[in-house]
Amino acid sequence: MTVSGAWSDALANRVAIGELTMGTPIDAARFVADILRNPNNASILRRWTSLGLPDGWLAAGCLFQTVWNLRSGYPPAQGIKDYDLFYFDGSDLSAEAEAARQRQVSDQLADLGITVEVANQARVHRWYERYFGHPYDPLTCSADGIARFLVTETCVGIRPAADGMTVDIEAPYGLQGIYAGTLTRNPRLPRTDLFDRKVATYRQRWPWLRVEPAGDCPTPITAGRLSGVAR
Repeated sequence: MTVSGAWSDALANRVAIGELTMGTPIDAARFVADILRNPNNASILRRWTSLGLPDGWLAAGCLFQTVWNLRSGYPPAQGIKDYDLFYFDGSDLSAEAEAARQRQVSDQLADLGITVEVANQARVHRWYERYFGHPYDPLTCSADGIARFLVTETCVGIRPAADGMTVDIEAPYGLQGIYAGTLTRNPRLPRTDLFDRKVATYRQRWPWLRVEPAGDCPTPITAGRLSGVAR
């Protein structure tokens, strides 16, 4: 299925939220409109079906950093070093299979002139401790990986649904914190050393961000997904 260019415009104009209440309809509509102002996000989502990623999500920095850039008066894509695409394939945990997916997606998006990082969330536990010095429990799906980012406000992902007119937003801690400029340590990954380093890099680029006490972290909802329909 090819999603037309009008899809992103329609999606940004109206998002009707389903049963879940992690964030209000206005939050979701504003979020979608904002992240689509980054032309790279819009291009990736238009081509989503052709990427063929099982349980795939566009996630993390390319989303919340776009919002922070807009609030700061910067160009939407300024300073975004890569675009994270998550998928989940428990049938092949090899680095070779993940590298093949990376090559495929990189080739398909090569004309955008950006760096894309494709990661199989089913194998994160195999390399995490080697890189970050802490053990990491196996994930059960891509959304589980999104929910375990160090900073709760950065736990967000988006993808179009199969009909091309519906969007899923994975936001287990809601969307409000992205706009409030808060940075809260995630109780699901309580690594203070890693958190401190991460927020220091964020605050260098967006000084108005502020750290919230861990005790103020919102309680995650088991299914933190918002479904939106463009009409």
